Amino acid sequence: MQEFVALYLFVAVAGAFICGVSSERWRARLARGNYKAKSTNRGVAFVRPAIRAPPAPPADAAEQLRVVMGATFESRPLLSKTEARVLYAAEKAIADQGLSWRVMGQVSLGEILATPDPQAYAAINSKRVDLLLIQRSGRPIAAIEYQGEGHYQSHAAARDAVKKEALRRAGVQYIEITPDHRPPDLAHEIARLAATLETRH
Repeated sequence: MQEFVALYLFVAVAGAFICGVSSERWRARLARGNYKAKSTNRGVAFVRPAIRAPPAPPADAAEQLRVVMGATFESRPLLSKTEARVLYAAEKAIADQGLSWRVMGQVSLGEILATPDPQAYAAINSKRVDLLLIQRSGRPIAAIEYQGEGHYQSHAAARDAVKKEALRRAGVQYIEITPDHRPPDLAHEIARLAATLETRH
């Protein structure tokens, strides 16, 4: 009888302990969830949505076609309205100065920069610049980035630093345009670049 009572007490104490631990873990998870919910509603003007890595596409082209045929698509602008205005201002400055340059939009750094270091290439491959000035031969001259209000939030400054350093090492200029800049400011910068290239040649 005493052995039965002892066993009963042991089971009761163990059950209470397990229930207590489980309850504390549940309350901790609930508290973390409430904290995250409050953190996302603190009046931040510009909040970047969480970026999830897209799933890997099917390796087989026929399967890719099947997936695409079963999906809906719609076109979307390559540039924002402000970025488009910067592009038009750059094109006008190039035409006014009689340059044979072209302006490209949303260019991947992996397409214009090369390095023998695979890790360094992976760090810049998926990054893009808003606009890219290129020579008639297609060689990059300068990247133009529009930094709007609220741009330097989250990890934007760190990403820009990576792009700047990679471009600098490749000899490609980097131009930042802010809402305070006007078309003449960009035209002056393009004229300075043109003079620099003339001096080199």
